[in-house]
Amino acid sequence: MALFHVQTGMLLRIAAAPMNTNDQKMARRMHDEFSPGDVVLADRGFCSYWHLAQLSQRRVHAVFRIHQCQIVSFRKGRLHVPPSPPFPERRDMRGLPKTRWVRWLGHHDQVVEYHKPAARPKWMSKELWQSLPAMLTLRELRYKVEMRGVRTREITLVTTLLDNTAHPAAELAALYARRWEVETNLRHLKQTLGMDILHTKTVDGVQKELAMFAIVYNLVRLVMLESAKCQGVAPERISFTDALRWLRAAGRGG
Repeated sequence: MALFHVQTGMLLRIAAAPMNTNDQKMARRMHDEFSPGDVVLADRGFCSYWHLAQLSQRRVHAVFRIHQCQIVSFRKGRLHVPPSPPFPERRDMRGLPKTRWVRWLGHHDQVVEYHKPAARPKWMSKELWQSLPAMLTLRELRYKVEMRGVRTREITLVTTLLDNTAHPAAELAALYARRWEVETNLRHLKQTLGMDILHTKTVDGVQKELAMFAIVYNLVRLVMLESAKCQGVAPERISFTDALRWLRAAGRGG
């Protein structure tokens, strides 16, 4: 699992875990890198009540793509499934969202209440479970993607940024679009630098090998940032591959 800085592309943290480790459990290892007021971008694999609640407790904001199992309705005053009802879920409740509608902010933009699920995940300790709040006030918004070559045509986000004046829906959509840059960053780590195949056989060896890849990756990023500064352009305009080639040539005295 890797954590990148969206503005610079720098690798802030990299972590390894045994195969089949829950992503939510792994995500907690990244939280120490965050400061109050930071904004975390992540795909729907990291979108859960637990993750949102833990970030909120640290006063860290989140902009996540909503999980595919979450039912979302933008109808004003719509019904919802009561939290932890003392009766079996009725047939007329099927298909209803489990969030309570609070207020409308705009077309496909609303504030809702998420309630703490009744079941504790197996990977979560009882102490952590009990420390999480019973309810979160969050914002849901949906927008269309009108770009050629993009398979996804509609995206629904959930965020802790509730003020639609300070954080308009269009700006949040543009911000989340930058999350896709992490795929390019990971491709540079795995393919351009060759981290897709590790050669060590021990846990300590793997950790050291990952650390070396992280150091080399950030070294290339530093060269890219300096080059962008000199040319007066955004860092993403500088090619990672070209910067790596320049560093290799410089190492040979070229």
